[in-house]
Amino acid sequence: MTKSTGGLRVVAWVLFCISMGIGGAIEVEAVAAKAVASPFVYRFDVNGTLEEAGQAQDSSSPYWWVSSGGRLILQGGLGMTIQGSLPAQDKWRLLYNVSNPVDTDSGLHPQNIFRLVTRNLWLNVSQTVSFRLTHLNMSDSPQRDAWSGIFLFNRYLDGNNLYYIGLRQDGTAVIKKKRYGVYYTLAQSPVYNGQTPYERDTTPNLMPGKQWTGLRSIVKTQSDGSVILQLFVDRNLTGNWQLALQTTDNNAGSDGAPILSQGYGGIRTDYMDVQFDDYTAQTVY
Repeated sequence: MTKSTGGLRVVAWVLFCISMGIGGAIEVEAVAAKAVASPFVYRFDVNGTLEEAGQAQDSSSPYWWVSSGGRLILQGGLGMTIQGSLPAQDKWRLLYNVSNPVDTDSGLHPQNIFRLVTRNLWLNVSQTVSFRLTHLNMSDSPQRDAWSGIFLFNRYLDGNNLYYIGLRQDGTAVIKKKRYGVYYTLAQSPVYNGQTPYERDTTPNLMPGKQWTGLRSIVKTQSDGSVILQLFVDRNLTGNWQLALQTTDNNAGSDGAPILSQGYGGIRTDYMDVQFDDYTAQTVY
């Protein structure tokens, strides 16, 4: 896995610490990735925090790497982004205030750009997670808009090459590919329809708030070399999984070749505080 912008933020933080005379700000004990079998089930049932690290090999978890967003909090059997505003002197508030004040509201909300990446590689895989949106951060950042939401990473080679599949704040399901830093929308369809349409400031979210929802992606290479990508949603965790979106990436257009090699999985959230439960990754045949 290549060095991400999280690594650049760590460098910025180290330089900031040196200039301000702050010591020991981001020291964590790195551990090696642990091989897992399929299905890999992670229930977030150990209390603690996982701090952001510049590279996967610097993570203190054998299963996860927080590449952006400050930290993953594990509490009461749940995983979660930072909840609410950070204290003024929190190390991540100070870092993001220097490195990315626009997207993180002067460092108060690093969770606006939360990225949690697995440390194990997957190819043909089903990923499932339960999530609950607890608060929407009405950032002034121009990056907060209809396309913000919650997504599952698939075949994550690095921050510029991956699929991501999930729900947008405008209530639509989306399947996207990012190739060499360029995003391509492969499929998109409405899932949640509000009484009023999405509008960034007056109706900024059509996704369910404070309600547990199941999200599942399936990515599989077919015999002809194309890749089928699916999104399923369980609206109230009743076990009633509904196919929300499906597409095939076959390089028929101008959006670059399909991603055929194994990559990392994980979770992305934008401009919201979110809780997670019951993550599963399982090989599909």
